[in-house]
Amino acid sequence: MRKVFLALILIILLAFILRFYRITSIPPSLNWDEVSIGYNAYSVLNSGRDEWGQFLPVHFKSYGEYKLPGQVYLSVPGIALFGLNEFGVRITPVIYGTLTVLVMFFLGRNLFSSSLAGLASAFLLVISPWHIQLTRASFESSLATFFATAGIWFLIKGFRQQKWFVISMIPFALSVFTYNSARIFTPMFLVAMLFIYWKKLIKFKKFIVLSLIIFLALLTPLTPYFFSGERSARYKLVSITDDPGLIPRINENRGNSKLPYPLPRLINNKVTYLSFYFTRNYLSHFTPQFLFLSGAPHKQHHVQEMGELYLFQAPFLLIGLWGLFRYKHKFKGLLISWLLLAFVPVSATGDSIPHALRTLIAAPFYQLVSAFGFVIILEKIKKISFVFKISFATAFFVIVALSLIYYLNQYYNIYPYKYSKDWQYGNKQVVEYIKDHQDEYDLIVFTRHYGEPHMFTLFYLNYDPSKYQNDPNLVRFETNNWVRVLNFDKFYFPDLGDKGTQQKDILERYKDKKILLIGKPGDFPYGGRSLLKINFLDGSPAFEIVDNK
Repeated sequence: MRKVFLALILIILLAFILRFYRITSIPPSLNWDEVSIGYNAYSVLNSGRDEWGQFLPVHFKSYGEYKLPGQVYLSVPGIALFGLNEFGVRITPVIYGTLTVLVMFFLGRNLFSSSLAGLASAFLLVISPWHIQLTRASFESSLATFFATAGIWFLIKGFRQQKWFVISMIPFALSVFTYNSARIFTPMFLVAMLFIYWKKLIKFKKFIVLSLIIFLALLTPLTPYFFSGERSARYKLVSITDDPGLIPRINENRGNSKLPYPLPRLINNKVTYLSFYFTRNYLSHFTPQFLFLSGAPHKQHHVQEMGELYLFQAPFLLIGLWGLFRYKHKFKGLLISWLLLAFVPVSATGDSIPHALRTLIAAPFYQLVSAFGFVIILEKIKKISFVFKISFATAFFVIVALSLIYYLNQYYNIYPYKYSKDWQYGNKQVVEYIKDHQDEYDLIVFTRHYGEPHMFTLFYLNYDPSKYQNDPNLVRFETNNWVRVLNFDKFYFPDLGDKGTQQKDILERYKDKKILLIGKPGDFPYGGRSLLKINFLDGSPAFEIVDNK
């Protein structure tokens, strides 16, 4: 046990290092969700209200997508201790990301009755590109993954000591308060467990009934949500059913069909169209491209140019899956349900498919089954010669080390420079300039071209939440289910450029004011005194700052 304990300590330490090292600079910038989570946590800390003035809300309206509360409230301690900055926001996911690794050890050990399986599961999650990427920034899905994994661990313990069934409902319920995918996955998973293990669970019906009562009771704060427009706000932004091209494409397919009436209408309709895209989205998450070769296309969610899993995991994963069925593992149904249900929520969405963020809850499954495959192989080679064992161990160590080195080089040395634009890099540098010079100007114009400049302004100025909530100059408007801030204080956030507000219009409208203008290159054809140019990390131009002197 001492060796296991020491190995676990080293694994946890490595998990923390890989998630903590250079946390304030990689990813290269806080994105708009991180600054929103951070500022709302800061607002709750200082005023008890969110940016909209709601007292301790169960949902944070934010940009109109109604963020779930878990990540915001858990970010409060980090911001209270370290301030409203990159470190204050990102220390929270570093901590619960590391704790997820600890949970994985106990989950793996309980699942496979093997400390080695527990250590292997934890280690694979430690070095997972999928998990590292999404626990070094403030992503809600990684918190949901922590709670769901803890819930599954406690649930498995419940088959031996029934009190753990009841305790498992706490992390399961908390997962529902953290991320939209978990709102669907967790209830479906619990229903699947009741169905698959009914014969065993019926023996403990008092504990099961109590567990369900507690789960539903913990979700009561969400009751008003299910009867309000908030319920569908996020879904409208990403759902395949809200695709504006849905009906035109169906009608086009009907028109192009050569089949006799009424077959075109029977074949081309909402049901068939949505079923096709749901199935396509679902299956895309099981392809070698997603798992082992190229990963998810969204630049914030994956390092690019490699899979969500390491290629060396493929044989272990296949052997582990084989072992679940070959040895009729008692938790085979639980593990397969975990995998199959994890991709259901994302399959009803239409953007960036396959999607790593919304499916992170599946990542622990892959590490667990790969670890199981690793243990099976070790059992098989016990009787083989010592020389072969040494050769296998050496080859395995070299392959894992090279895979990890390749990933870390991609992540630390290539990714930040290549994809800084995707992380809204440059907004901090703009606001730092504003902070030093805001008293020199009557009006500050900040382009909305890169998305949500008002929130970066609030965040990096550490703007007083109470002052913002009660600002008489605050102007918001909603477009396409998304809320934008047009004005607050002396700030104005238009769409600058050819298709939006022109520099000439601003200068004419506010000709008596001293104006600072921030836009992308090309937004200021009428000149002005050039004050600062900000580039993305790859050297391409990002922002230009001028005034009307």
